[in-house]
This record gives sequence, structure tokens and C-alpha cells, in this order.
Amino acid sequence: MTATYRAMLCRRLGPPDVLEPADLPRPALRPGELRIAVQAAGVNFPDLLQVAGDYQHKPPLPFVPGFEAAGEIIETGAAVSDWQPGQAVIVRTRGGGYADEIVATADMLLPKPAAWSWAEAAAFPVAAATAWVALVPRGRLTAGETLLVLGAGGGTGLAAVALGHRLGAQVVAVASSPEKRAAAQAAGAVRCIDPAEAGWENTLQADAVFDPVGGALFATAWKALAPGGRWLVVGFAGGTPPRPPANRLLLKQAELIGVRAGEQGRRDPAAGQRLQAALTEILVGGEMRPQLGETYRLAQAAAALQALAGRRAVGKLVLRRR
Repeated sequence: MTATYRAMLCRRLGPPDVLEPADLPRPALRPGELRIAVQAAGVNFPDLLQVAGDYQHKPPLPFVPGFEAAGEIIETGAAVSDWQPGQAVIVRTRGGGYADEIVATADMLLPKPAAWSWAEAAAFPVAAATAWVALVPRGRLTAGETLLVLGAGGGTGLAAVALGHRLGAQVVAVASSPEKRAAAQAAGAVRCIDPAEAGWENTLQADAVFDPVGGALFATAWKALAPGGRWLVVGFAGGTPPRPPANRLLLKQAELIGVRAGEQGRRDPAAGQRLQAALTEILVGGEMRPQLGETYRLAQAAAALQALAGRRAVGKLVLRRR
């Protein structure tokens, strides 16, 4: 084992091309920690925001981005009993995924399904966790309800479509290209809508809206929310957070619900354990297998983030080790 590992390092905040390859010293493991050889890492919109300095969690510079990865355990520290070297795992982390190696604790790990590729495994945890927290404990979605998913062609939107379908909801997907709408239909949407279609918002009444987009789409999609409905604020891929007038909430007697999947578990350990159990159950059942978009080499991390920023991605973008 060499003294260093390869990673994509953010030394200064800015556009994706600030990322640069670096050889970093391999840290010694502390009790309870494991070292994982990363085979693939998921690419997420928060990565883009974090590199630009616009994300709520701001690690000190320099840092290695990446909230999820998949790989093989190569070393365990003291006080680790449930995991062994050689096991294939999925890692949920607050950073460090854009690297050849990552150090994690046992509570960050999920079992990798044997039938899934490394890329599929790396693409799973962030989107699936966000969808589950949004639709189950926060959104209280039940079978037979209508779920409207905005931005349904990206990784997070597709996870919400798949989970909504799994929960027995009638899922309506809004996505901006034929390719994205086809992906949403394959994930379980019963209807797919082009947001440029005139008047679509007048043709349905959604009990819940999963919104990772924000921006200008909010004003249109709000009209599709049923009285007493729940609007799940997941993110702002559209560029700007909407500012809904309070009278809109009053008139519809609606709920505006914020969703931060990772933060919920950090503030409420019991909620974090329920999320971990739900994700493990989904993985063991082989469900919600991610739809992959393009894969990039680790050294091409900036190009992957630029594709995400340009909203060109269909499905989940992934970095592979080589």
C-alpha cells in the first residue's frame, strides 16, 4: 500500500474546472474507521454547488468533493466488527468521493447488490435517500395519491419516480426532453409532461409535488397542486429559489415542506437509522436500480459537473476510477 492516493481536489471555489488531480497523503485509520478502494463515484448537483461555494455545507479548503461512492473495503481499523476487507460496499458521505480511496465509518456503508455494477451502486444512495426522506417521512405519500415529480429526468427525479411508483402512487413526471421523459416512463411514471406544453398545469391535481428544480417552473406547477397538497422543496437546479406568496399557501391550505435528507439523520439519529434500514431493504430487494447517464473518468470530474450544470444529463452521471 502506497503512502498516497489520487483525488480531485478543490483548492479554490469557482466553476468546475477549479478541480485538479492531486496525490494526497493516506491518513491512518482511527478506531471504527474503514478504508475503501473507490471504483465509482456519483455526481450530484450539490457537488457543483459545493465547488462554487454555494452549498449549505462548506468544508474548509482544500477539499475533495463527492457525497457517494462504491468500492471494496481494503482495510479496517480497531473496533470494526460487522464489515471485512474484500466486501463490496456503497458509501454515503459528506465529501471525499472523487478519489481512488475514501475513509468511512460503518454507519456510512450499505451493502452493494452483487448484480449491480460499480457505477449503478455509486449512483444509488444520494438520490434514493433524498427521495425516501421526501416522500415517506416528510411527504407522507400513500398508495393511490397523485405525485407530481419535477425535473424527473435527472438522477434524483428518477429516484422519486421509482419510489413513488413503488409506494403505489400515480406518478406524473415533468421533464424537458423526449429522452428524459422516456427515462421517467421507464421508472414508473404513468404520464410524462413537457414543461413547455401550454396549459398542462390545468390538467391534474397532485396530492404531492417533488420539486428539485425551483426557479420559474414553480409558478406554473403550483397550479397543479391539489387543495391540501404537500409541496416538497428538495433543491433549486433551476437556478433560483422560488418565493411563494403566503396567500397561495392559505388559499390552497397547502403545506410547503423542506427536505434535507442528510441533515435529518444528523439531527435525529433514530431517523437516520430508519433511513439506513429503508435503503438497505431496497438494496436487498434489488429495487430502484439507477438509470445511468454518461460515465466519466475520475480525471474528467469537471466535465461531468459541467454537463450537470448545463442540464444535459439523462439519468445519473458517474465517475469511474480509471
